[in-house]
Amino acid sequence: MVRRDGPAKVTGTATYAYEAEVDNAAYCHLILSTIARGQVTDVDVSAALALPGVLTVLTPGNVEKLAPTDDAELAVLQDGEVAYRGQIVGAVVAETSEIARHAAELVHFTYHVDEHDSIFTTDRDDLYRPKAINPGLEPDTSIGNVGEAVRSAHLTVAETYSTPMVHHSPMEPHATTALWQDDSLVLWESTQSVHSVRTDIAGLFSLDAEAVRVICPYVGGGFGAKGSPHGNVVIAVMAARALPGRPIRLALTRQQMFAIVGYRTPTIQETTVAADRDGRFTALAMAAYGQTSRIKEFVEQTAAPTRMMYAAPNRATSHRIAALDVAVPTYMRAPGECPGMFGPEVAVDELADALGIDPIELRVRNEPEVDPETGKPFSSRNLIACLREGAERFGWADRVAGARDGDWLIGTGVAASVFPAFTLRTTANIRFDHNRYTVELGAADLGTGAWTVLTQIAADALGVPVEQVDVRIGDSAYPFASVAGGSSGTATWGSAILTAADTFRDKYGDDPADGDEAENTFIGTGFEGGPYATYAFGAQFAEVRVHADTGEIRVPRLLGVFAAGRIINPRTARSQFVGGMTMGLSMALHEHSVLDPRFGHVINHDLAEYHIASCSDATDVAAHWIEEDDPHVNRLGAKGIGEIGIVGTAAAIVNAAHHATGIRVRHLPLTLDKLLAGLP
Repeated sequence: MVRRDGPAKVTGTATYAYEAEVDNAAYCHLILSTIARGQVTDVDVSAALALPGVLTVLTPGNVEKLAPTDDAELAVLQDGEVAYRGQIVGAVVAETSEIARHAAELVHFTYHVDEHDSIFTTDRDDLYRPKAINPGLEPDTSIGNVGEAVRSAHLTVAETYSTPMVHHSPMEPHATTALWQDDSLVLWESTQSVHSVRTDIAGLFSLDAEAVRVICPYVGGGFGAKGSPHGNVVIAVMAARALPGRPIRLALTRQQMFAIVGYRTPTIQETTVAADRDGRFTALAMAAYGQTSRIKEFVEQTAAPTRMMYAAPNRATSHRIAALDVAVPTYMRAPGECPGMFGPEVAVDELADALGIDPIELRVRNEPEVDPETGKPFSSRNLIACLREGAERFGWADRVAGARDGDWLIGTGVAASVFPAFTLRTTANIRFDHNRYTVELGAADLGTGAWTVLTQIAADALGVPVEQVDVRIGDSAYPFASVAGGSSGTATWGSAILTAADTFRDKYGDDPADGDEAENTFIGTGFEGGPYATYAFGAQFAEVRVHADTGEIRVPRLLGVFAAGRIINPRTARSQFVGGMTMGLSMALHEHSVLDPRFGHVINHDLAEYHIASCSDATDVAAHWIEEDDPHVNRLGAKGIGEIGIVGTAAAIVNAAHHATGIRVRHLPLTLDKLLAGLP
């Protein structure tokens, strides 16, 4: 089925948050701190207020007090403390966006500057063990005796791998239109969860949840950064409250996107894989290190996939964190699995090379019968099928080390991918009127295809043509829906629609009358899951070409084969897989947020210097899947597909580069300076 939202998007009629149809809007521009730690001691707003068209200036000394919150990221302008470079310290509201931006430059801040620390290393003496890692997992685990297994192993790879700080770069920046009217608040917000925004904003401003409405029909990409609100939303509401009846538009600049709405923490992964002579793993371990902000903790679950991916009797994982004077990290596409699979999948390739075993065969030999960490049976696990199918499609059997095409060195590589499959609580409502069914739930479509697939699911559940179904999402006025995140959206929301459809048909049969309506709630398994270990699996294959003289790197082919349960819509599914793989290509070759420790801020904070993959990088990206019937994973039999595409891609590319050049790169991104010295 063709995307239902496609025509509106390509014709420019899809309305995004900043474009909400309101009259007489004013414009808000944020002011960010220019120091990394200290206090605002004085603010001079006189020059800004003297500028024609300026309506108000918000500073720490003149805004309303918010309700107490344990989320320091949202407690904006409540005092003059500065915790990181780029923190919100003020905002200007004016008649036009140009005036607001000009006036923001005229506000003068005086600071008391304290010494700051933004250097992330593993030899710090203040690293600590967090109480939990995202999403509430134990930070450390241990089974057996890794040390003894390593000492008695035939061969061990024990290396340090790293992934850099990277930033979400959605096409649509974070944006809000806010309107206070008659003691109620309407927010048009670019978000992955309208209900989370409503809950947080209502709490901060001491409002009943019913007094806040959040609307979000379309999102121009999120990738996790829009999973929960940030301080910019709070500022928009403050500005709207200061000018009741006047809509306020606030959109972050691209530079501001690198300062206040999250990023993926850099990771350092001390990874150990030990094996016997036949290549069977005797030990697997990862000590993972990351950073967080002093004002709010977020801990990437980097070592979590090491716990369940391969069989080994001895295993250990740990997480240690540095709390720095930096902005707060957050979820980014496939949190944990994406960075955390890089080290182990490169280490497995290194081990295969040292043992003289094909990398696919080595993975097959270490396939677990049950989840090694929990002992639960897998609801389905078709990783081997993905590897075999991918090898056939990619032409793996024809790979030759040291192949050349003129001045180009050619190599191929493989890596496995995984992402957990879980569902969350969601309520759906179904109503019949004038021979049409209307399905309502507060889900969000990030561009992933929810408008389309939820219509298909509803039509199938009700036994009617899709033309007879209207799905309404993206509004907190609709029943509660879980966040569009964790690759849980379609499985969760679709299961909620099935549950509501059962109730509707039980109540009214196949011949409902106008006005007939039914609502029901799907509870979901939660992050812990049920009696089964539920995961989607995949295999990524890459061909890499490296120019022997210049070190120029090209990836002419990427192939992914996935086992992700029931595929609802092949068109949107392929788009999601290919999109994730392209993001993984970008991670492998380009992305690196460079933080200057002298000043505590990211210096390549725009799309001219923060490089992301373009169409010319992604020349041949192909995605396929195997048929997988999983009756245990959820009612729909579907697993998430939005994130697994990025997992494993970077490792496959790095492994292919090694196959081409003999040079092993363990620290992303894979740039030519890391290859030049070792080229022939």
